[in-house]
Amino acid sequence: MTALAHERRKVIVDPHFRGMSEIFSGVDAERLAELVNVVWGRDDPMPLDEFEAALPGTLAVVSSGWRYGPVLDRADELRAILTVGGGWPPEIDYAYCEQRGIRVLSAGPAFAAAVAEMALALALACSRDLVAEDRAMRAGDERFLSNADTLDTFLLFRKRVGFVGFGNIGRQLRRLLEPFACQLHAYDPWLTDASLRDEGVEPTALIELLETSRVLFVLASPTSENEALLSRELLELVPADAVLVLASRAHVVDFEALTELVLAGRFQAAIDVYPSEPLAAAHPIRGASGAVLSPHRAGLTKEALREIGTRVVDDLDAIVKGLPPRRLQVAEPELASRYVRTTTLTTPRTGAVPT
Repeated sequence: MTALAHERRKVIVDPHFRGMSEIFSGVDAERLAELVNVVWGRDDPMPLDEFEAALPGTLAVVSSGWRYGPVLDRADELRAILTVGGGWPPEIDYAYCEQRGIRVLSAGPAFAAAVAEMALALALACSRDLVAEDRAMRAGDERFLSNADTLDTFLLFRKRVGFVGFGNIGRQLRRLLEPFACQLHAYDPWLTDASLRDEGVEPTALIELLETSRVLFVLASPTSENEALLSRELLELVPADAVLVLASRAHVVDFEALTELVLAGRFQAAIDVYPSEPLAAAHPIRGASGAVLSPHRAGLTKEALREIGTRVVDDLDAIVKGLPPRRLQVAEPELASRYVRTTTLTTPRTGAVPT
């Protein structure tokens, strides 16, 4: 039964840089309004003084990050912070939240299917040389029924595939790869060997993974420990006939070394994320014939954005009922404070956008 208006708990909804209609469908917007007393609920960022004034008595905050400063001590009834981005805002005091019983939730799971699908598409675009053949067709330089000796393409079917990082995206991608009967291996120091095997992948040391994978998916979240994890020395271990798909954050690789190796024809790469965005017009990776490039849009689908709103309302429903939220990802105190923000994307519509 729908609660009466005066009984509904207060929730601050301040999703900027996301728009309200961008993430909440008409149905989810109605669900949200019936479930809680929405404070703000606009596309523009909520003024800080209004936010602070609204904090006492607030059950939850829905936001794109944490730009409000150290004001949690005034949030006397706060039970959750629900972020509409895919990461963990480093400005949040996770230890304080744990101590006070404030759950911090990320919308990362809402993007996982979309990013996994794009990662698979990028891998296939490289393995079957789709982008180069499209360009050749448009230029009239195509080679119909070329001699097999001149082809560099290969099947993904039954190939050895490696994951660097095996979280939300990796689990979704593993499901997509099932029809290809690939040999799946993963390196993730934040997961035990037993948990990786439970997920259907073989735990593998990083060096072995790089040396033996025909397709390598780089899916690790950026942390304080893995900046340039894939150094020049390690990237040089990637086989010459391999494809490297970078779909999490450029923070994880030595991007300049990656650029030089791809330009030199050492291996192919498919890239969706960059050290700074937009990517400089003169950046040499733009001229690499062995690269397929995407402008950080792997997770940007209407379905994924609306999935954020659905999961937010689902978890608010649980919180209102005194139940644990299960649709968004809950910050784990051992890990959350180790995540870092790595890039800022600037768009004409919204200005600076944290990623």
